[in-house]
Amino acid sequence: MPADVAIKGEPVLARAGRGMRFLDGKRLPALIVGLALCVLVLPPLWFLIEGAVTVDQPDGTTRWTLERFSQIVNQRGFAASAMNSAIFSIGSALLALVMGGITAWLVERTNTPWKPLAYFTTIISMGTPYVLYVSAWLLLLAKSGPINTWWRQYTGSTDVLINVYGQFGMILIEGLLWSPLVFLLLGATLRNFNPELEEAARMSGAGARSTIGRITLRLSAPSILALAMLVFIRALEAFEVPALVGLPGRVHVLTTDIYDTMHLTMPPDLGAASSLSVLLLAVVAILLYFYGKLTRNAERFATITGKNFRPNQMNLGVWRYLGGAFLALNFILLLVLPLIILIWASLLPFYTTFSWAAYARITPDNYKHVFQSSRYISLMGNTFIIALVTATAVMLLSALTGWLSVRKAPGAGVLDKLATAPLVFPGIVLGVGVMQLFLNLPIGVYGTVWIIAWAFIINYLPYGVRYSFAGMLQIHRELEEAAAVSGATSAYSFRRIVLPLLSPSLIAGWLFIFLVSTRVLSLPVLLSGPSSQTMAVAMFDLWGNGQGPELAALGLLWSLAMTCIALTFYFFARRSGAGVHAQG
Repeated sequence: MPADVAIKGEPVLARAGRGMRFLDGKRLPALIVGLALCVLVLPPLWFLIEGAVTVDQPDGTTRWTLERFSQIVNQRGFAASAMNSAIFSIGSALLALVMGGITAWLVERTNTPWKPLAYFTTIISMGTPYVLYVSAWLLLLAKSGPINTWWRQYTGSTDVLINVYGQFGMILIEGLLWSPLVFLLLGATLRNFNPELEEAARMSGAGARSTIGRITLRLSAPSILALAMLVFIRALEAFEVPALVGLPGRVHVLTTDIYDTMHLTMPPDLGAASSLSVLLLAVVAILLYFYGKLTRNAERFATITGKNFRPNQMNLGVWRYLGGAFLALNFILLLVLPLIILIWASLLPFYTTFSWAAYARITPDNYKHVFQSSRYISLMGNTFIIALVTATAVMLLSALTGWLSVRKAPGAGVLDKLATAPLVFPGIVLGVGVMQLFLNLPIGVYGTVWIIAWAFIINYLPYGVRYSFAGMLQIHRELEEAAAVSGATSAYSFRRIVLPLLSPSLIAGWLFIFLVSTRVLSLPVLLSGPSSQTMAVAMFDLWGNGQGPELAALGLLWSLAMTCIALTFYFFARRSGAGVHAQG
């Protein structure tokens, strides 16, 4: 009997031994990845906080103090900037949620026609730089734009119909900017929604309005609230719209206050910028804490179980044409109008609204100048280098982090927290932190493309980890354990088994990070030097210099190239199952 027990127990002990060796083989990779994450994430945070709480003394010593925080809080414009930030973020989140949410429901849960318009709009928006999109709406809604010009012509009024340079314009443009992302993320929730509950409500006599309000919206509430919180946080961190729309209208928010602190004083007041950045960082950290609580409790509202179901769509009857009209209007607002005004502006020597006289001045000179300019070729090179380095470094590090986290390697919890910690950094705040870091280190990368790439790697690390984590959850550990039994090391198993199976998620994540790295302004605008500017910074400068037609030509050509990459990203993600929703 004891022998029988021993024989039966041997495989159990053997499996336990293999499991221990399986984990032991990950100690060194976990240590290396942990050190890399610490080097990336912790120094900018440390130098940012140090810059906020230290003051240089005349004798060369440093004094620790909190007086900068009290000065900022008691500053005359701080309360107004904080209030403007809150109003702007709430309004933008609500508008994006309404437009993107209605679009997602119509596309995923109803028989509304013209659904491809929503996907086409989203794909194009992924390849459009934020600066270009904001500039297009400013050309449309400015005092000399077509809408206000036609309003004055037909009414005889001397006033404008829409004053874009104010809170209303900021909320409108930011809300439209974020609505495609809301459509993508909320569409994933509605696409996987179990329709049996809605069908039961309809069979019990509930109408369409009652079913939507009491079933669909309530069960989708965690996703909707979490998405609203996410968009609110991103709007709070936004820089492009506040800078291009708010500053001319004298509407200051916290991010533009940080930018002004860095650019309106000479030399830049890094201490004041760091203090203001730490305050914004604390607000974002608190908001992300509540966002985490919302997403952790979402499983209580799950509708997908082990029982199979067939997704179906609600028949809207004749109302489906109203839904199709909404999708068409969304397509016109988000894509057609901005595209028309940009094409028109790009063909003029100087911008003026639509007229027969202006039509006679149409010329392709702006496009010729873009193609012939060595400066723009250099800008394209800088942007591609930064995007390539960022996407490649992030996904390599994310693949290792996701693998170690999912396989519960030693210190997996610490690795996961370090990799997701950069979420608390608004772009403009991270720029100040990275600037502080490299001004204090004897490394000659300040003002080069490498400091921008370093900041981007930190900024997009959480997104890369989300992609790799989602892919790793689909790979069973038995494959690696079988390789370990055959004598393979953990490194060999990772290279020959995990990476090939994880490649669809990694490629989708790489393409997503590449795209967003070419669009964002808030980091490069602080860290770029004369020879390391990106396309986003160049477009920002062109708008500031009043060169709208040249900006339109440059932006359209660049957006065309990025849209081709976005199409690759979208179709690859759909085919591989990695999903366009992992970044949420």
